[in-house]
Amino acid sequence: MTTIAQNVRNYLRNKPYLLEALEKGIVNLSELSRQIQKELKTNNITAIKAALRRFGEELQKHRQKREEKVLQILKRSSIAVYDRKAVIITTKEVNTKSGMKVDLPGKFVYLLDRADLPERISTLVKHDNCTMIVINSPEELEATPGVVAFLTTLLAEQNVNIVEFISCWTETVIVVDKQDSLKAYEALTNIV
Repeated sequence: MTTIAQNVRNYLRNKPYLLEALEKGIVNLSELSRQIQKELKTNNITAIKAALRRFGEELQKHRQKREEKVLQILKRSSIAVYDRKAVIITTKEVNTKSGMKVDLPGKFVYLLDRADLPERISTLVKHDNCTMIVINSPEELEATPGVVAFLTTLLAEQNVNIVEFISCWTETVIVVDKQDSLKAYEALTNIV
């Protein structure tokens, strides 16, 4: 038999926005308890509120440790910016001299220099005015949860849309539209 505390945790695990609010301590526990009470169809709102309080404290401790590890890695990282990039997505393979290619089922994604864009190619998607930001990090990056989430959240908070994102071992490649490149670079250099 599961306890109310276990049911509350299970309910929250599938709601990342609520977990983040609990983690940051910015949620009204009484109101959230009432909402969960309706969902779980239980009468014991006191047990729900107590479970939320305990779970929130645990999340805050884990968040601080995780964020410290992420920031330590990013502070030992370096950033390089490459302008005049393009991203194309095609259904047919393209012969290119340079760049990156990712094979997906039924599609190919290419990250190329704008000057190397093939002529007369049928594309599903084409972004031809991009900037590529490469973050080179220590090897611990691979075994540290939360780095990608931290970076993407940081850029989302600056209203920067990521056109493509590739995380390969110690390199994190972020492609943004040229118009967002300065905002992205400033946000990233404040932590790297």
